Amino acid sequence: PAVTSPCKILKCNSEFWAATSGSHHLGAEEAPEFCTALRAYAHCTRRTARTCRGDLAYHSAVHGIDDLMVQHNCSKDGPTSQPRLRTLPPGDSQERSDSPEICHYEKSFHKHSATPNYTHCGLFGDPHLRTFTDTFQTCKVQGAWPLIDNNYLNVQVTNTPVLPGSSATATSKLTIIFKSFQECVDQKVYQAEMDELPAAFADGSKNGGDKHGANSLKITEKVSGQHIEIQAKYIGTTIVVRQVGRYLTFAVRMPEEVVNAVEDRDSQGLYLCLRGCPLNQQIDFQTIRSAQATEGRARRKGPSLPAPPEAFTYETATAKCREKLPVEDLYFQSCVFDLLTTGDVNFMLAAYYAFEDVKMLHSNKDKLHLYERTRELAPGNVAPTGTHPTLWVALLCLSWLCLL
Repeated sequence: PAVTSPCKILKCNSEFWAATSGSHHLGAEEAPEFCTALRAYAHCTRRTARTCRGDLAYHSAVHGIDDLMVQHNCSKDGPTSQPRLRTLPPGDSQERSDSPEICHYEKSFHKHSATPNYTHCGLFGDPHLRTFTDTFQTCKVQGAWPLIDNNYLNVQVTNTPVLPGSSATATSKLTIIFKSFQECVDQKVYQAEMDELPAAFADGSKNGGDKHGANSLKITEKVSGQHIEIQAKYIGTTIVVRQVGRYLTFAVRMPEEVVNAVEDRDSQGLYLCLRGCPLNQQIDFQTIRSAQATEGRARRKGPSLPAPPEAFTYETATAKCREKLPVEDLYFQSCVFDLLTTGDVNFMLAAYYAFEDVKMLHSNKDKLHLYERTRELAPGNVAPTGTHPTLWVALLCLSWLCLL
């Protein structure tokens, strides 16, 4: 069955935006109408409060409503019927193209230094994480987890089981909060869910709001319902969000200076793109892959689980992944792992697009492909993933010679 979120904050946000679009251009006589819409917005958030407790967009909306109530002298008591819909008048700030220098990262932060060093983080598939330090992990991380948390933005993902009773999870929800920054941008929230990849922020806007440098934050729709790109020039950051099949992928290019811009790094807590997944959440798919290759089937031994949509063997999964990923790196291995654990061919496309995003976003073209490091051999260990069979035989022969 489809996994749907009971939190309806996106609906509350869009209804409020539709009711008040352009109202900031109207005279004071329209204030009562704005307050009516604001009360309706508050009422909507209260109705969904119980199911939105851990949702960043919900808490952002609640704080925003309180601020707007004070700014517009709105009473919390009064009518809550929705006012008429409005459209933005010509010449609205959404169309401005000029921005102050402070809203262009490379111009403002690096006047007297070299080009900033950019880093990359990506999350895709079941789920696989590539951190800012180019560490590659496969994780469980079911539920809500923070990907990024610094002075400029927060990113949170929610991962849900792909099949009932399965340990395979994938990203079903993504929330990005861009914090208000000087004269550049207002606080903006972007939220995507399964089968819903908006081409706008939660309030319906496509840039940073009413500030002078609003266009230093923009959303561009690349493929409707499948691929959006967010440019945050004021922090030199590019974010790519895709829906592949029914699940989401995330990729970001961010300067190291922004990555490390935190008040107190030691007490910051978990932040997957920087610190990686906790050890108890990591999956050693090298061992699982070896077992699956030996068994020649997708499911592990144990209690019977629901059959995946298409049953892949190790050989058929390998052949399928080679169609899109000819280099047998960790993206290829992730593809094979995901086909075996889910049976969903869309996970092959997720690995393919994740690597395409790396090619576009990673600043060091020599680090595009990642391979697992050779591990020290111990009794019961399997051959390191990615090691050529001939090399593995040679290493085994050498070890016997040493014993002789």
